Amino acid sequence: MSKNQQHLDPDLSEYSSKRDEVARSAALAYYVQGQTMEAIRRRMGVSRSTVSRLLSYARKRGIVTISVQTTNMPHTRLERQLQERFGVNVHIVELPPDTTQNRILETVAKTAAQILGQIVSDGDIVGIAWGTTTTEMAGHITQKDVDNVTLVQLNGAASTETSGIAHVGGILARMAYQWKANIVQFPVPAFFDDPATKEALWREGAVQRVLNWQHKCTLAVFSVGALHAEIPSHVYASGYLTRSELNKLALDKVVGDVCTVLIRPDGSWSDIAINKRATGPSPEQLRRIPRRFCVVAGKAKAQSLLGALNAGVVTDLICDKEIAEGVWALAKP
Repeated sequence: MSKNQQHLDPDLSEYSSKRDEVARSAALAYYVQGQTMEAIRRRMGVSRSTVSRLLSYARKRGIVTISVQTTNMPHTRLERQLQERFGVNVHIVELPPDTTQNRILETVAKTAAQILGQIVSDGDIVGIAWGTTTTEMAGHITQKDVDNVTLVQLNGAASTETSGIAHVGGILARMAYQWKANIVQFPVPAFFDDPATKEALWREGAVQRVLNWQHKCTLAVFSVGALHAEIPSHVYASGYLTRSELNKLALDKVVGDVCTVLIRPDGSWSDIAINKRATGPSPEQLRRIPRRFCVVAGKAKAQSLLGALNAGVVTDLICDKEIAEGVWALAKP
């Protein structure tokens, strides 16, 4: 090993001021020109492990993105059944039977981030509904060269215990960084205490500005929440609803929510009293957005996902096989 290699290998410190440039050069040689790691090592005068770390850095930095192009054609019988039954594009993530719920969530979120990256394009106005799943997905979004993209918060996040700014701001900031997008936040509660307060605030100019952005969305990204799940939905685990309210929802056959608007398995929502206080878009409003990208992980959310599908709010579904099987078992005649 040369003296130069010994200096570079521990932490690439020689390249610290221009690491992106050097990583891009190594990635171009390896992925595009087809050079071997040994050839790149000799040309750069470094060790093989340094080349490996440069390539790994290039992937993490988004200099290199590895993708598999998807189509709207179903690839399995279950995907085809769900697509025909609900009229949605379906991508099912298959995992071993003993996979933990955390691992299922991570893998589905990674897959969704990959597919979403293929979908988003110049000028898109992307509505984002906060939650556990969209938080995980945002962490896997990679860089894409798109212009004039705007991210719009779809539902309020404040409660009596939190402003919600840190949680929602983190989701939007991570996605905005990768797409160089603008952000429109929605600084209102997830649920008002009184429907009249919501009605009054909805007439305010500052709120009208955000609502107008929501109406212009070309793409919506959201998950579904479940009253009971192995990985608790954020809205039910973080004090947004009281125990009394949760008990009442269960008695009213509510199984979860879409954008913090409560739903039943049959897709009904309009007669659920708390929805008059909810700040997320109703299924009726959500359906006006041309493309609606729903990401769901965990079999415990099967009834909530069925409700979302029956409400017609989904155009593109990314989920794991267990929940897909659960939904089909509930939905088929």
